[in-house]
Amino acid sequence: MSADPQKIELLIAMAEKLIAALEADIAALKAGRPQELRTTDPEFQRLSVLYSREAAGIDAACAKAAPSELRRKFFDSAARFREVLALHARLLTRMRHASEGIVKAVAEEIKRRRAPTCIYAPAASTARAHAVAIVYNRVI
Repeated sequence: MSADPQKIELLIAMAEKLIAALEADIAALKAGRPQELRTTDPEFQRLSVLYSREAAGIDAACAKAAPSELRRKFFDSAARFREVLALHARLLTRMRHASEGIVKAVAEEIKRRRAPTCIYAPAASTARAHAVAIVYNRVI
């Protein structure tokens, strides 16, 4: 494959847009405003699919044939993209674990409150069943 500087420059520009969106997400997550995530936007998802498709077309021979300054910028942007993506993934995992912990705590509290308070009383037939799962946004 021949070195196409325009293709590499396009990848660098796409990576910068993706990095900017990921950094905005990181700032929103750190500020506790997950509703402001930009990566849920369909445009971001289209750009990330296009980036992965274009990046798959760049092989080692193509990168080596590119001018050294462009190659350095390409490797720097790719390394920065990986770092920001890893940080973003860690923050999202933490948020997911925290929200799952909250849902679990609420479910356990509901179960505790619905439990009978007097354990030595004769068993009465109750019409309601004990909750074993809690539905969150209508998804189990």
